[in-house]
Amino acid sequence: MATKLRVGVLGSTKRGDYGHGLDTAWFAVDSTEIVAVADDNKAGMAKAASRLKVDKSFTDYRELLDKVEVDIIAICPRWVDQHFAMALAAAERGVHVYMEKPFCRTLEEADKLVEVCEKNKAKVAIAHPTRYSPLIETIKGIIKAGHLGQVLEYRGRGKEDRRGGGEDLWVLGAHIMDMILAIGGRPKDCYARVQVDGHAAGKKDVITGAEGIGPLTGDSIQARYSMPDGSTAYFNSIRNMGGNPRRYGLQIYGSKGIIELIEGTIPSVKFLGDSSWSPGRTGKEWQHVSSAGIGQPEPLTGAKYKARHTLAIEDFVDAIRNNRQPLCNMLEGRWITEMIAGVFESHRQGGPVALPLKTRVNPLTLYS
Repeated sequence: MATKLRVGVLGSTKRGDYGHGLDTAWFAVDSTEIVAVADDNKAGMAKAASRLKVDKSFTDYRELLDKVEVDIIAICPRWVDQHFAMALAAAERGVHVYMEKPFCRTLEEADKLVEVCEKNKAKVAIAHPTRYSPLIETIKGIIKAGHLGQVLEYRGRGKEDRRGGGEDLWVLGAHIMDMILAIGGRPKDCYARVQVDGHAAGKKDVITGAEGIGPLTGDSIQARYSMPDGSTAYFNSIRNMGGNPRRYGLQIYGSKGIIELIEGTIPSVKFLGDSSWSPGRTGKEWQHVSSAGIGQPEPLTGAKYKARHTLAIEDFVDAIRNNRQPLCNMLEGRWITEMIAGVFESHRQGGPVALPLKTRVNPLTLYS
């Protein structure tokens, strides 16, 4: 394998652009080099080629894949509608994929992509920065050591801005689902309620979602998941109820206290060792948690710990070179999609649904 892994960057100006800096993130990792870019917008393509310092640029990503030797394709657009086609084209050629979230629009797409990647030995890593954070292992260590007691609940919320509800579930909730998976494992079922203007969402409330999401509904989402350890995970989002500061993040409630986790590479993590969950009653205070533990200063201060993608890319390069799965891989991405699709399928069925789902298409297309 070459000393540097060759990267082709795929963007789509005005249709998701280049995500959260997925195009330039490769400059921070010496074991990679950007060799080409594709963008279906000619003006955007020219700007990207200049920004990325490459002389190979294309308006069709398939042409890039056919004409340029690459090891990795970076799928950058925030919009999800092109993710499957781009990733499938790369996987069919045995090219590895680093991609913006969300993973895919449907479980049908996710299943096909997993099948082709496994056949052609192509790996996929998804840009959920918290999954690659050293603090995930710190949190799991705190729980294992018994500081939280028995885990009782996971409570996640979206940003609850103008996107609150269904769009928030897809765009920001994907991060929360990833945190739940990373710490608590894969849920067994989902029971959810979706509302629009105070009434249960139905066929007439299904719209075409923003950012290429496809069929979508809901300005209020209330979802509950049964976790492997007997605890319960919740995700809720209500439009325009976010407040300032936001509640966006994950809280883990145990019999002895609470852990709060905010999304990020070195995220804000706090611990409250209070079984009443109410510091006003006991006088106990929230404590900062670093990668070194509760109340310890953070020893990881280099530039890569401030960047959004560097740890993920380093993990991806190591996974490719050592033939292992990346931390946030396509199987985890499919499970995030399971948890999101489960919300709409549970609401459509009017009761809990087992995960993984039997329904592999978007549940909102199945209303009679």
